[in-house]
Amino acid sequence: MPGSSPPGMGGTYVTPTTGNGISRRGVIGSAAAAGAAGWLAGSGTAWAAPQGAGRAGNLTERIVRDAALRWRRMPGDWKDGPFLANGLLGVQVYRGATPNSVKVMVSHSQVQDQRPQWRAPYGFSRLPIGHFDLTLAGEVTGIDWTLDLWDAELRGTVTTTRGSVRFSMLVHNTRTALLISTRPSAGEREAAWSFTWLPAASPRTKDKPADYTGNPDPRTGSAGDTGYVEQPLIAGGGWTTAWRERRVGTGRLLAAHIVYRYPGDLSRTTELAVAEVARTLAADPDDLVAEHRAWWHRFYRRSLLSVPDKRLQDFYWIQLYKAACATRADGPSMSEWGPWYPETGGSWTAVWWNLNVQIATWLIQGSNHLELDSVTSTFKDFEKYLPLSVPPEYQDGQTYALAHPSDWMLRPGAKTVGIPGTSTKTDNNGNLIWAMHNVWLSYRHTMDTRIVRDVLYPILVKAVNFYDHFLYEGGDGKLHLPLTRSPEWADAEDCTYDLSLLRWGCATLLDCLRILRTDHPRAGRWREIVKRLVDYPRDATGVMIGAAKPLTESHRHFSHMLWLYPLHELDWDRPGDRDIMRTTFDHWVKDRALWAGYSYAAASSMASRMDRPEEALDFLTFFTGGNAINNAWMTPNTMYVEGGNLGIESPLTATQSVLDMAVQSHGGVVRVFPSVSRRWPDASVASLRAQGAFLIDADRAGGRTRWVRVHSEAGAPLVLDHGIRGAVDVRDERGRRLRYRETGPGRIEIPLRRDETAVVAPRGTHPDPGPRDVPAVGDAKPWGLPD
Repeated sequence: MPGSSPPGMGGTYVTPTTGNGISRRGVIGSAAAAGAAGWLAGSGTAWAAPQGAGRAGNLTERIVRDAALRWRRMPGDWKDGPFLANGLLGVQVYRGATPNSVKVMVSHSQVQDQRPQWRAPYGFSRLPIGHFDLTLAGEVTGIDWTLDLWDAELRGTVTTTRGSVRFSMLVHNTRTALLISTRPSAGEREAAWSFTWLPAASPRTKDKPADYTGNPDPRTGSAGDTGYVEQPLIAGGGWTTAWRERRVGTGRLLAAHIVYRYPGDLSRTTELAVAEVARTLAADPDDLVAEHRAWWHRFYRRSLLSVPDKRLQDFYWIQLYKAACATRADGPSMSEWGPWYPETGGSWTAVWWNLNVQIATWLIQGSNHLELDSVTSTFKDFEKYLPLSVPPEYQDGQTYALAHPSDWMLRPGAKTVGIPGTSTKTDNNGNLIWAMHNVWLSYRHTMDTRIVRDVLYPILVKAVNFYDHFLYEGGDGKLHLPLTRSPEWADAEDCTYDLSLLRWGCATLLDCLRILRTDHPRAGRWREIVKRLVDYPRDATGVMIGAAKPLTESHRHFSHMLWLYPLHELDWDRPGDRDIMRTTFDHWVKDRALWAGYSYAAASSMASRMDRPEEALDFLTFFTGGNAINNAWMTPNTMYVEGGNLGIESPLTATQSVLDMAVQSHGGVVRVFPSVSRRWPDASVASLRAQGAFLIDADRAGGRTRWVRVHSEAGAPLVLDHGIRGAVDVRDERGRRLRYRETGPGRIEIPLRRDETAVVAPRGTHPDPGPRDVPAVGDAKPWGLPD
């Protein structure tokens, strides 16, 4: 049943009819309330709703269900609508083009162009796919939707002038299928699904190549009852969107799949997509959903955090949900959009490595979600493409770099990093080493030496080699860098951004040699660089951007402060470091006129590092409060707008700011509740992960830490800043005393072996350690559009 539309305009394709001639129609909207358990169970077109909305469930379930986003008015677009995904297939739900329609935008992390003759934003651009539209008999008059994080499902109702539609919707975690179960009232029995494809062209307009053209229009058709849209790429391969709806009585179940293949025969891709739809609809819906929910329930149980600001607590859990929607280990690295396609504001069409990926994925280690570590897996799988980012004259087989943006396989297209000291210089020189710091964090939080051996060490050797091509000895006997560019600011010799990453890279390579018990012919050179690299340029404002280049106006990047955070080259624990940390930080935060959302998140984490908890909370709540920041703000659904564009890194980075208040572990010390505001008298955490492969449980009540429990996975040395006032007892989980040594006020060293646990509590007390949902301070309305 082929369809067509004017070339380049997109096209609508209606779902095929069933064998009995009844039009295959569907509904998108809302579903039964959480308490209406099993409203369509067993029909073959729906699945059982959760029992009791978690009120009788375990603590984690109650907390996560309480964080649900809610909608009582129709969202307008991606900025305020519900979102679902599984790391590949993404879905957003919002207002349709007419008063009687609702739109379900579908997208996919791997759907991209394959034309490397242009830079990645065009040559490897993420491409739009299309949207399912529910056309209703009446105009929409109201909605009642809930995005249940615990089950990763959107449920609710759409009410119209003619009736209503109940629905449940999910993106299946393992099958990468969109499932929408609907039941219309009698007045809406004619509600129908259709699919509108979008032109397969990059939505970016900035720096568009003169010879750029979009891809051809797709071919639409059907295979029996299954409709499909088959989209070819000029470069070969392409993708197919396929869908079919099952109807039993008044119940309906729509299943849709997107299959992308490059290279490959597109007709075979269509066969695979149609077969996937058939396989999904052949399964029992309850079995499918039980499998889906089980993954998400295991995910949330890996750790717990509760704070008195319940809106911020809900925000934290929403970001964990968002991160698991956006990326997975062994899956595509996280792009600026995650798996979602912004119908407007789609300029960041690839993977941005000059800050964005790095800060978006910080939260995975501390929250104990290494199953989301796509950074490490990306570099393990696609290291072979790193030479493509090196200028041709330096492609010697021993040098790596990473231009930005790239696609999810680290291919930059027609772009390399620039050459320092020349007119081609760019601000990309440090991208790769900064990304390796994320990999280092994954090692430190797991103590898995395979990460060092297979990923970090071999790549970091060649990343440091890039800088070593340009180092020169100055008249002061120090090693210097020629002119480079500090990200988004200015050109400078001895650029602090580059110096800090190079210094960290060489020091870390020497650590790698100790970890792997090996040596390297260039080890002496790394030691020389650490010893002789020029100090960071300073003036009365602190550390400068570079030589003779002070920070003179507002700057959203904190790139000239990486030595403070996240590299922790200087440490607040050392009194001699404090003055330069304080001076540089205070100068940076003084003028915020040009800040972005992530500037506030980074400032919060830095303040936490410097024992300034009230400021840390102020920075965080200002950003999460939806305040406009220059041309950026966080939206009601916790997405992020900057210059009209979708970017997901800033809210995710703010989650790390929350973690930094609860647990820090840089510099070989695990610090519990190191930066908790006096406005938060209570806090509770469980299984937060610290460097050294320690899992931390702790409880704070009435402004005091009541107890701390530390479980060692690797037997690494443990120095614990427990934060308990006065003398302490240290016992194992059976109550037996453990040896420990005091190393400073509130700080002890405990010789824990692998798989041993220590419980630290005030002397003479015997707490029963366990997590809790701490009492609320103030009111907190749900995220979304609940009014």
